[in-house]
Amino acid sequence: MRGIEGDAARIYFKAVGHALAETRLPFTGRSRRPPRDPVNAMLGFAYGLLVTECVGAIESVGLDYQMGIFHRPRSGRPSLALDLTEELRALTDRFVVSLVRRRQIKPDDFLSMPGGGVYLNDDGRTKLIRAWERHKETEIHHEVTGKKVGRWAIPSVQATLLARHLRGDLPAYAPFVLP
Repeated sequence: MRGIEGDAARIYFKAVGHALAETRLPFTGRSRRPPRDPVNAMLGFAYGLLVTECVGAIESVGLDYQMGIFHRPRSGRPSLALDLTEELRALTDRFVVSLVRRRQIKPDDFLSMPGGGVYLNDDGRTKLIRAWERHKETEIHHEVTGKKVGRWAIPSVQATLLARHLRGDLPAYAPFVLP
């Protein structure tokens, strides 16, 4: 299963690279720990913001964010939050791609470190966080609820659906699907 997931990720991130090919921040593939280019730095930072939102959403419905389903529980690891984050990655990737394509984040918003790591500088982080907060105010059609939901609420809606399924109130869990 992990091999299939890895192949799918390579194909997916190759498509992200094509979407950014004509920009000043090209992307050749996913890298982390450390991120090797500006786009990977933004993806990692945005995923971190999303995981934090998912931890809060999971705690708010009374679940343990460390007890994962797909991610193995490990001390200090927010495994269930990482599981929930997987559903929302494409939404986060779309956010990062739009920042780059709209030139809201520029090459001078990053620091290159010895050893090859690339990170957002203070101005870059500020720009990204401000854009993230605006992004959270957008509305997205949620298939299960049948109505538009603020992006900020999607982790909470999904955590609620998961909790209801785990407690036996719903026969199946309906993952978030990007419209």
